[in-house]
Amino acid sequence: MEYMSQQNAVVATIDPDAYTAATYTTDGVDMDVFPQCIFIVMVGDMETGSTVDFSIRRSTDNSTFVAMSPAKAITQLTAAGTDDDKQVVVHVDAAELGDGYRYCLGSLVVADAASDAAVVAIADHSRYKPATDYDLASVDEIVT
Repeated sequence: MEYMSQQNAVVATIDPDAYTAATYTTDGVDMDVFPQCIFIVMVGDMETGSTVDFSIRRSTDNSTFVAMSPAKAITQLTAAGTDDDKQVVVHVDAAELGDGYRYCLGSLVVADAASDAAVVAIADHSRYKPATDYDLASVDEIVT
């Protein structure tokens, strides 16, 4: 039996923290290795006035990332108790990146006030097995 942890890799993160107003990005994901991945955006307590935006950016060389066209972004999360403690899932298919684009990353924008947030990207159906060979070095343990 192959475990889900062998089929899926943790390929990018923004570690959980209380983030001030700024832009934060995940690691780049090589979509030549993984035909699809999901970015799970999580917010905790958001200060009054805080907003959180998240979008996918793409690159040909894993160094200079530009917005996807058409844009791939979440509906803005807002504070004041409306979107505290929510999650949003963004699916990315390698074909969506467009000709010549091989890498993607997530861009998290916290605006106006602080917000607890985190992002984890999980890639599925690795062309090379096991997918756990492509986990980030920060993956400390896999319990099966």
